[in-house]
Amino acid sequence: MDPGTRRRRRYFVMMGTAVVLFVSAWAFVRLWSVPAAIALCVVAMVIPPAAAIVGNRREPGERWWDEED
Repeated sequence: MDPGTRRRRRYFVMMGTAVVLFVSAWAFVRLWSVPAAIALCVVAMVIPPAAAIVGNRREPGERWWDEED
């Protein structure tokens, strides 16, 4: 598998997880516990910056960061 494909897949999985956490927090978790829903939103809020870091990290074997002479 291409290193770029792996990186993009990890990024989209993390962002999808953030969306699922946010939607589920206010769709049905709030019915049982508002503090738990808020905690899920806080976790969902932390994931996008981490996903950006993962999405921009250089994988071994990738050359698109290398500058041409």
